[in-house]
Amino acid sequence: MTADLIIPVSLFAMIYGIVYIIVRRKERLAMIEKGVDSSIFGKDSKSTGSLKWGLLFVGIGIGILLGKVFAAYSCLGEEASMFSMICLFGGLSLLVYHFIERAMEKKSSGQ
Repeated sequence: MTADLIIPVSLFAMIYGIVYIIVRRKERLAMIEKGVDSSIFGKDSKSTGSLKWGLLFVGIGIGILLGKVFAAYSCLGEEASMFSMICLFGGLSLLVYHFIERAMEKKSSGQ
């Protein structure tokens, strides 16, 4: 049942990704030919994207772990405990990232 849904969705996602990459490449080549500054293509040197994703996945991992613990030692069902803990710790990890990024911006601006 799920394979009937997963295969077409993944095929559509793959085709969409390939078309997106091709269109983006053509757009960038056209901009370079017109003499547009290439700095718009790169990210900032102080990009903290990996920190955000790392904290999010750590939070999700902790949520899965504590969801299993709550499911085993409480009257909550497994689905409810897993979903609530994943959302709770995933959200907390994004809040931690926000405060870390804000502190880094204050530090870099000299305040």
